[in-house]
This record gives sequence, C-alpha cells and structure tokens, in this order.
Amino acid sequence: MREILKEAEAHIDDGYGRAQEHAKQPLPKRFYKDVSTDEAEGQHRVLLDGKPIKTPGKKTVGYPDAKLAQMVADEWAAVEEKIDPAKMPLTRICNTIVESGDEYLAPVRAELLKYTGTDLLFYRAEGPDSLVELQRKHWDAPLSVFEREYGTKFELAGGVIHVAQLQESLDKIEALVNRYGLYSAFAAMSITAITGSALLAIGLREGHFDAEQVWSAAYVDEDYQASQWGEDDQAMAAREYKRKDFDAAVRLFDILSLEV
Repeated sequence: MREILKEAEAHIDDGYGRAQEHAKQPLPKRFYKDVSTDEAEGQHRVLLDGKPIKTPGKKTVGYPDAKLAQMVADEWAAVEEKIDPAKMPLTRICNTIVESGDEYLAPVRAELLKYTGTDLLFYRAEGPDSLVELQRKHWDAPLSVFEREYGTKFELAGGVIHVAQLQESLDKIEALVNRYGLYSAFAAMSITAITGSALLAIGLREGHFDAEQVWSAAYVDEDYQASQWGEDDQAMAAREYKRKDFDAAVRLFDILSLEV
C-alpha cells in the first residue's frame, strides 16, 4: 500500500527531513507580481499574473471551494523573494490531492482503515506509572467517544505486541471513512501520518475532538520524554514543521463538507 501512496503521501512522509533537503537546494525566485482567484468550469483557481497554478506534474489546480482557493492564494501572495514550499502547507497538500486524483480515493480510505487496526491509542506503556497515567488521560477519552457514538469496542495492549481488533468495530470505522471525499480523505490521512492515529484524525473530522486535543494526544510519549530528559532541538524543529501540515489539514476540515 505504501508503494501505491508513495507520491500521494510525499508531503507528509518525513516532511521535516525533506524540508532539510530542500533547504540545501536553491529556491526559485518569485516570478509573478499579481495573485488572484477566479472560477472556471465549476472549479475555483489561483492565478499568478492571470495564469492558473499547476502541480509539479503540470496539472492545473482547481479547488472545490472559493475560501480554499483564497487561502492558497494568500500563501502565494505572502511569498517575498523566494518560493519556499515549506512555508506553503496548503499549497502542498492541495497539489498532492490534485496530482493524485480520484483514483487515489479508495486506496487512501483503505490506508486509513489499515492504520485504525494498529492505532496509536491501543498500545500502552507498561511503565513508569506517570507515563501510564498520561496515556490514560489523553487516550481513554477518545476511545470512549467512539464507543459512545458508534458502538465500537477496541482491545488495548501493553507494549508493542500486536492485538487484533474486532471486525465489527473496524466495519463501523470503515462506514465513516467511506463517506469522505478526496480532500477529506487526504486531510485525514495527513493527520493520521503525523499523529500515528487514524482514530484521532477521524474523530477530528467528525467534530468530536478539537485540534489541540488531538495534537496533545499525539505527543504524549514525546512530551513525557522531554520532561524527563529535556527537549531535543531537532525533534522540536521536526514537530514544528509537522504542525504546519497538521494545521493545513485541519483548515481543510473546517471549510469543506465530508463529501469533498
């Protein structure tokens, strides 16, 4: 499955590492003066000096919502001298979606379900007690929401030994995911890859959790380690980069319907 989604997930797969590689390469200069938006054939577009932007694969980018097109336009307008993709998370995720196209919708939905079967929230530390309690604090509540709202039952495991989940519960998650259109599915996949939890991403998409709750839950282990041993500068820089992609995906959720 990873082979199928290799290009589709390029913007989230070790994003910080790729950003570091890009930093070693010369960035293109801003070549345009004017940034605007228009609508053509039911799609909203971003125009640079009157010409629609294209993906790296030369596909013309059209957006399903005028607000989304304007937010992407704002990223292009904010460019000063050099075009730095690391500072344009909405542009990157939307380019990925347009480049991939509708044929990727079913594989992305399937990947979300695959992540659900081995979700971060299922695998608990066996010690120390302070970490065990932190995981309970941040991870039990989301699981309770799914149990209450959808009747799911999930098995928890100590350590990293795989634990199989009930097919009935996975079927209920699949029913949720199968409602997602291309943008919603890719945004959920982006958040899943960043957080390690499809359930957190799906719960956010369904309106059960807010962004800060999801972000805190995703970094329980990392925050605990930092509290014990101090922060790692490279890890914090990677986390800051991922937060930009996370926020971009959340913004897609905020303005688009489930079916988009």
